[in-house]
Amino acid sequence: MQAIQIEQEGGPEVLQLTTLPKPTAGPGELVVRNHYSGVNFIDTYFREGVYKLPLPHQLGAEAAGEVVEVGEGIEGFAVGDAVAYLGTQNTYAQYSIAALNKTFKIDPAVLSYDVAAAILLQGLTAHTLVTRAYEVKQGDWILVQAGAGGTGRLIIQMAKHLGANVIATVSSTEKAQVARAAGADHVILYSEESVPESVKNIVPEGVHAVFDGVGKSTFEGSIESLRRLGSMVSFGNASGTVPPFKVLDLAPKNLTLLRPQLYGYIATEEERQRHIGELMDLIGQDKLDVHIFKTYKLDEVAQAHIDLQGRKTTGKLVIKID
Repeated sequence: MQAIQIEQEGGPEVLQLTTLPKPTAGPGELVVRNHYSGVNFIDTYFREGVYKLPLPHQLGAEAAGEVVEVGEGIEGFAVGDAVAYLGTQNTYAQYSIAALNKTFKIDPAVLSYDVAAAILLQGLTAHTLVTRAYEVKQGDWILVQAGAGGTGRLIIQMAKHLGANVIATVSSTEKAQVARAAGADHVILYSEESVPESVKNIVPEGVHAVFDGVGKSTFEGSIESLRRLGSMVSFGNASGTVPPFKVLDLAPKNLTLLRPQLYGYIATEEERQRHIGELMDLIGQDKLDVHIFKTYKLDEVAQAHIDLQGRKTTGKLVIKID
């Protein structure tokens, strides 16, 4: 089969389209013929070596396709089933192993393969953030950093659905339109304005919570934007990892700081079913607009990474796998 693999860590140039053996299902596993794979910042973290895997290794954290092989001990899935699943950096490929506890059936007539691949990782991330990391409530003031990105747009929509007032930060007037279309009540151009000052002009006491997937370049401004007893949810490293931080700096306003990861919120079957069920309900009720910004071919993955990290995108990037 064809797949993307890296033999060394580095920039997009290390991504190689190569031929690898087609995987076979072990006990408790499925083999999925991928139709689409999502592209996420976490893929760039593994490519750059921020997160480590033994080399050489594949990339890709989510995909949608059809089951072509069912491993021993599997119940509830059959060859031909349409599924979406969370991968283990292995979905930029024609075929992938999918773990039973990270695979979900879909109806392509209701949820197409491209949308399924676009929504799973970011949708579950956004949903667990607004319901578990900080439980967004009616009337809350919420700051979403990078509000025009794939996860940012979903957090805005979910926070509005829960009754919050949302402030989003973006880098351009074009992206400001995207954030407003997602439901943001206020938009701050962080390239032209001080985010903490602009937040205080909107809500003088500060926001109840910040959802920050940017990391290094926005962390201090996010902390400054919080009110007393506010919550800082740092969930990504798009601009680099957050530098060492003095815990005592949280004390003046009694702030809460979290650095969650998705899999810590969907570790049990009960948690998985809750979050995937509620996410699919939101999609089925047309409460979420899943915007696919661009579709790439498998041999165009390097360009997808360049576009993603260059802040040239709004919404989701996906790979169509022939």
